Amino acid sequence: MLFYILMFRYAAKQVRRWIESPRRKPLIVRGARQVGKTWLVENAAAAGFESVVKVDLEKRRDLHVHFGDNLDPRPIVRQLELDSGTRMVPGRTLLFLDEIQACPRAIMSLRYFLEQMPDLHVIAAGSLLELAMGEIPFPVGRVQYLHLYPMTFREYLLAKGNEVAAERAAVHPSGVDQETQRMLLAELKTFFFVGGMPESVKAYRDTGSLVESFRVQNEILGSCRDDFAKYTPRVDHACLDAVLLSVARHVGDRIKYTRLDGDRTGPTNRRAFELLCKARIVHKIPSCDPSGLPLGASANEKRFKAALLDVGLMQNLSQVRVDLEMREGDLLDMFRGRLAEQFAAQELIASHADQLFHWSREARGSSAEVDFVAVQDGRILPVEVKSGAGGSLRSLRLMLDTYPNCREGVVLRSGTCARLPEQRLAFMPLYFAGSIGDPRPDIA
Repeated sequence: MLFYILMFRYAAKQVRRWIESPRRKPLIVRGARQVGKTWLVENAAAAGFESVVKVDLEKRRDLHVHFGDNLDPRPIVRQLELDSGTRMVPGRTLLFLDEIQACPRAIMSLRYFLEQMPDLHVIAAGSLLELAMGEIPFPVGRVQYLHLYPMTFREYLLAKGNEVAAERAAVHPSGVDQETQRMLLAELKTFFFVGGMPESVKAYRDTGSLVESFRVQNEILGSCRDDFAKYTPRVDHACLDAVLLSVARHVGDRIKYTRLDGDRTGPTNRRAFELLCKARIVHKIPSCDPSGLPLGASANEKRFKAALLDVGLMQNLSQVRVDLEMREGDLLDMFRGRLAEQFAAQELIASHADQLFHWSREARGSSAEVDFVAVQDGRILPVEVKSGAGGSLRSLRLMLDTYPNCREGVVLRSGTCARLPEQRLAFMPLYFAGSIGDPRPDIA
């Protein structure tokens, strides 16, 4: 039980704040398959109520009829009370609509819960929502969202029962002794293979075996592939599988649709890639112009990189040789640096924003590129994932020289904290990636 208590501590605080908010709207917990959405509601949210009425709309398709032409929430609640045998009392009962993507009309009904039964706490959880809705509009402005991701490195440390290490990992490295920094970096090497999918972490914590963790990852990937069948006839599931594998093996590279699956056309690969992004299995990382905020306003959707949902799944798909890579002394040397870049991407996405950007110079013939662009205290912060002490940071230096509004660059490395103020560079241990920049809003 300790594992589950600590698993999503940060998200649990978000949910509790939502429960207590006087301006609360129905909440949709979004995320990819098996990141812990159902558990979060059943544990973190349910503890604040006398009763919970859970409706699994994937298993209970017979209940879809209650979300028919009439979306008035009052008769819906009466029917669900009859089915569950539990009276729903506003302020004391939580209505939990799980797997809501299975019933698009239920998603539409949430706006009417806000308008006609605002005192009733309603949480929905679902994945593949964009695909499920099709042409049916989202209840924009009538719901709030909490985006859930795989466990972060700090949450992984908590799950293993090492609360002290998790606390030190959250402290700015300048305030942490070098031996502790090195210990955290050593633990990060294992996290590269276990990843942050909750069941994978649990398997490793309970058995100490990477093999058991890999078995769970295989099951998760299998369920993702089963979901691909739901995307046809729009895209061949074999194409989705090929594109997913290609992205996993090319994390950190600029993506060209024609190269994702050589047996299919660029437009076909693009549709597959976009569906994987909608399913939140893949994250698109566009290039941006760092001359001003917001970064998304200057995003170039035609120049982009990509990262996977989770580093554990990424290494599993890529069939990384664990026995060989674990011998590497530098985290940046493992799998040609791709594991480190994937880790940094997912930590930044989970901690700061659902969107992530990078910088690539658009001058003809230029290969200058900076891995990520973050925002800290209203200022743009370039972030590189690199080895070494600064001699090979040409792209980062070029960006700093080109854009004076970027006061400093951050280099994430497999080493301890250091600063070169005369060069406007700060070197941080890779494990600190999730604490760079400004944290994202709790609930949108």
